Amino acid sequence: MANIVVFGSQWGDEGKGKIVDMLAEDSKAIVRFQGGNNAGHTLVVDGEECILHLIPSGVLHEGKQCLIGNGVVLDPFVFCEELDKLDAKGLDVSAARMMISKKTHIIMPYHRLMDSAREAAKSDDGKIGTTGRGIGPCYEDKMNRCGIRAGDFTDTDLLKSKIAKALEEKNVLFQHLYGAEPMDVDAVFNEVLPVAERLVPYLGDVSSAIQEANGSVLFEGAQGTHLDIDHGTYPFVTSSNTVTANAAGGAGCSPRDLDRIIAIVKAYTTRVGSGPFATELFDADGDYLQKQGHEFGATTGRKRRCGWLDLVVLKESVRLNGPTELAITKLDVLSGLKEIKLCTSYEYKGEQIAYPPQEQNGMAYVTPVYETMPGWDDDITGARSWDELPENAVNYLRRIEEITGVKIGIVSVGPDRVQTF
Repeated sequence: MANIVVFGSQWGDEGKGKIVDMLAEDSKAIVRFQGGNNAGHTLVVDGEECILHLIPSGVLHEGKQCLIGNGVVLDPFVFCEELDKLDAKGLDVSAARMMISKKTHIIMPYHRLMDSAREAAKSDDGKIGTTGRGIGPCYEDKMNRCGIRAGDFTDTDLLKSKIAKALEEKNVLFQHLYGAEPMDVDAVFNEVLPVAERLVPYLGDVSSAIQEANGSVLFEGAQGTHLDIDHGTYPFVTSSNTVTANAAGGAGCSPRDLDRIIAIVKAYTTRVGSGPFATELFDADGDYLQKQGHEFGATTGRKRRCGWLDLVVLKESVRLNGPTELAITKLDVLSGLKEIKLCTSYEYKGEQIAYPPQEQNGMAYVTPVYETMPGWDDDITGARSWDELPENAVNYLRRIEEITGVKIGIVSVGPDRVQTF
């Protein structure tokens, strides 16, 4: 079993959770390497839906070790809620199989307040669509070398002193910039202390756990490549690096340990929140994709914007991440469309380009160049091999392979675990 990295190739919501759940069966450990609870993975097993935000998707498989890497920002309250929810389902969520890196940064109550206060203060055209969960402010403190890490939970004096230091600056901003009430050090400390004490048994050396798994680790990212802080549609991006190169740094291992890299590709394109979206549809086809795909954010509940598959975006993901294969999800949603379009290039400033422009917000000024293919009416949710797909569906997949230069290794034709081949 090789070490596998699973990443989103679009703007998130590609169906990574389902693919991780499928691959976890043959892995010893599953590690989440970046992001926080601003992303949700929806799993459907035997018709029962389970949504996770922090705990790795492989938790539904008995005996698999679930790891939270140092690249994650962890909301301890959300983590405990997920523990309780899974425990109620009869799953083992003991410290024997769950581990949080002592280097993982902690989302504090003041991070959530800062996030929502900033977004509320922006004009409508300046909002970036943050989930308000404190992800960005927590990463800021990490980079500013004043963040609280999970290992600090073992030293309550250190924890309280760090809270006091953080609020010296943040309370000034709350009061004088955002018109919010200042936060009390003791109140924050007393709010966090119970969950801090609960999580202490889960703290450990994730790097050693990865090493001990001996080449059978599944690395799970959050969001998608085009929400990457460096390579995404800045400033409408997340606060971390979502590309596969961060799997090593965010988990605590060598890049040489990454063997198989799987790009998760939704058969069409969606996006939640603000930001440019070249192939977005505002017609009946867009409504069809939204309805058939049940396109609502697992974390925000917001209606997802829908559009045709953007192969320009996908080719950029290929060159940034180096996938060894593609996993196509939600192919069944396209059933019933007479014609399906693929965006193969952009027109930008009088030129035809094969990759997204590098200028800030350049994507807002591109015009997609489409290739049209015939659709299919067949219900493909029962297909379990290429041979059981209609010819036009196979041709659609082969065209994706041809343009990206990457073979398709996995196809998903429905939400359940078994609807995959």
